[in-house]
Amino acid sequence: MSLFSDLYYEVERDAEFVLRERGSKFFAFVYGVRSDLEIKEKLEGLKREYSDATHHCYAWVMGARGEAQRANDDGEPGNSAGRPILRSILSAGVTNVLVVVVRYFGGTLLGIPGLIESYGGAAESALRAAGRSEKFIEENYEIRSDFAHEQEIHRLIAKYGARVLGSEYTDQVCYRVAVKAGVGRDFEKALADHYQLVGKRM
Repeated sequence: MSLFSDLYYEVERDAEFVLRERGSKFFAFVYGVRSDLEIKEKLEGLKREYSDATHHCYAWVMGARGEAQRANDDGEPGNSAGRPILRSILSAGVTNVLVVVVRYFGGTLLGIPGLIESYGGAAESALRAAGRSEKFIEENYEIRSDFAHEQEIHRLIAKYGARVLGSEYTDQVCYRVAVKAGVGRDFEKALADHYQLVGKRM
């Protein structure tokens, strides 16, 4: 997740992994998420399903630049669970993701180094199973023209690799498109140069 690139990554699929360490079991869950509400619902669902577990530790990263992050140890020693999970997410280079590691205590204390290795290792393996897919930071535009100049819109869409979000035909033709943020200024200039088209950022 570079500060200077339109490109970022999200997990390709939800995934699970189970790690066993000296009697303890660490169930790792990876979810692609889009909102605080979705995070809350996933956490509450796992806490209900695994209500007899000793700990439900987690970390999440949100935003195309990974600008929002949180980690929670849920009663484990400070920075021995949530932070290792978070580090695994950052190492995987993905965002808009929640990773929860549910622990069942097996009777043997693992020590802080053992906890860090177990929580981080379970999260890392689950993230590997989730895979990742490319995404791009985009800017959305609305373009209007009369029907005679619709082909101009099509040419701009093709030239700038715009993604069509929707179209509407009334007394005019209206397209809603998304372009990669890095070419947004050039796209706006191209719109301004085409006097037949009326474009605005959404």
